[in-house]
Amino acid sequence: MALIQCEYYSDVLGLSTSMTVILPQTAHTQIGMKTTANGEKHKTLLLLHGLSDDHTIWLRRTSIERYASALGLAVVMPAVHRSFYSDMISGYNYWTFISEELPALARSFFPLSDRREDNFVAGLSMGGYGAFKLALSYPERYQAAASLSGALYLPSVRHHFPIDFEKIFGTLEQAENSPNDLFKLAADTASGGVSPQLYQCCGTEDFLYEDNVKFREYAKELKLPLTYEEEPGDHDWGYWDHKIQRVLQWLPLQSANV
Repeated sequence: MALIQCEYYSDVLGLSTSMTVILPQTAHTQIGMKTTANGEKHKTLLLLHGLSDDHTIWLRRTSIERYASALGLAVVMPAVHRSFYSDMISGYNYWTFISEELPALARSFFPLSDRREDNFVAGLSMGGYGAFKLALSYPERYQAAASLSGALYLPSVRHHFPIDFEKIFGTLEQAENSPNDLFKLAADTASGGVSPQLYQCCGTEDFLYEDNVKFREYAKELKLPLTYEEEPGDHDWGYWDHKIQRVLQWLPLQSANV
């Protein structure tokens, strides 16, 4: 795999920002690594970080490079700070950045496919919210999305997370039933005719467990294509390192560049 750290200027944000990218490569002498690439545009996983982290965290806390190496899968990991993947009421337009500018920039820098069937998104905690928000907002762009211990329910985000909720979302009344509300997006997607495949997991000891059960039940009620898994686990990297391997197994990569 090729590992690339990018620093670039975002017109949407009006500042320099960063992303880490893992690209497939064919190499036969990397010890302990099986690598795959065939020269075509790569299937891509957009992998999102949580509230306290940045674009480097998945590499530092998991073996994502090794896990992805045999799959012919590119992994793009951007930085969005503490934005909750949203156009902030008082702050930067990180939703426009992550949903519009970043995919176009990444595809201009690297040989990444723009086909729906080749694009996936996943994330943990705040990033789980961002992953489902992207896929449910744009089901025509993403084949699949995975949330690991996702912050999926806005009233609990306001209660549990050390953020200025109003500066990001406005009041809770403004945030609920808006394009920032995953429950609204799920209902819109269910009535829209096309849905991404969804994967959701949460540890039973996680403080977000009840919220994840709430979203699971709502998705089942809407008959969305959701794979849900739970097991003992907390809101920590031991759990996420284990479950990102499961996500990669679950992704519909049968026609990947392998």
